[in-house]
This record gives sequence, C-alpha cells and structure tokens, in this order.
Amino acid sequence: MTQQAYYLRASSSARWLNKIVGRLARHGLSLMGSAELSVRGRRSGQLQRVPVNTHAFEGERYLVSARGHSQWVRNMRAAGGGELRLGRKVSRFTAVEIADDAAKARIVRAYLERWGWEVDQYFQGVTAKSTDAELLAACPDHPVFRITETA
Repeated sequence: MTQQAYYLRASSSARWLNKIVGRLARHGLSLMGSAELSVRGRRSGQLQRVPVNTHAFEGERYLVSARGHSQWVRNMRAAGGGELRLGRKVSRFTAVEIADDAAKARIVRAYLERWGWEVDQYFQGVTAKSTDAELLAACPDHPVFRITETA
C-alpha cells in the first residue's frame, strides 16, 4: 500500500490572498520578500504562477513548500527550474530537490525560524523549536529546492 503524499489545499480566502500577493509581486511590490514563481506545467506546458517566499540559508537560496507536494512542486520536479519575478526583474533559475536528510532538516528549521509566523499551521505541530528527530520526520512532507540563478 502506498502512502498519499502530504498536501494541504489552500482555502478560498488563502487562494484570494495569494492572487493579490502574486499580482503585487508582478507589479514590483514585495511583501516580506515575496516574489512570483513561474514554472512550466508538466501537462499543459503553460507557465503556472504562484507567490512564494525564497529562503536564504548558508549562502544558498531555497524554495520550501510549506503546503507539501503541491502542483508547483510537481511541476518543478518535471521542469527542473523556473523564474522568479518581482516587477520587471525576472530571474531564471535551475532547481535541485534536496534529499530528506539532516541537511534538509537544518534548512527547514531556519525556514521556520524566519517564516514560522506565516507557515507553522502547515507543519502539523512541527516548529523551529522542535527536536532534530521531529524536523527530520517532517521533511518528506515538505519538499525543498535549492535554486541557482542562470544567465
């Protein structure tokens, strides 16, 4: 029996708020570091857009999926990269998914320290103050991609 991948669907109010945050980012206004992620759809081939918060950790940049194995995560796996937009500035990048290990748990802990006020409810009781074992256990539910800007 295979286990269903964790995904917490956004409520209608969260989808509405995401549209506003995405539209603001598209027009150059970032809320607390937000940007608009565009990634090619794995089925449609069309660019799919969603607002995200990039996370800087130990000199690298990451995208963390607080809601789990969402559509943008599945598309990112297939596309291997995408673009981040803030107004007229578009940064293209490649993405590598991070394995579920202690290094990923450290990234997730730092992410929760920075963004926990916004995303703790999606981590099923795991917070920045959780034990290493609890964070490691949560890692499979929250994909993380290291992003590297391309020319």
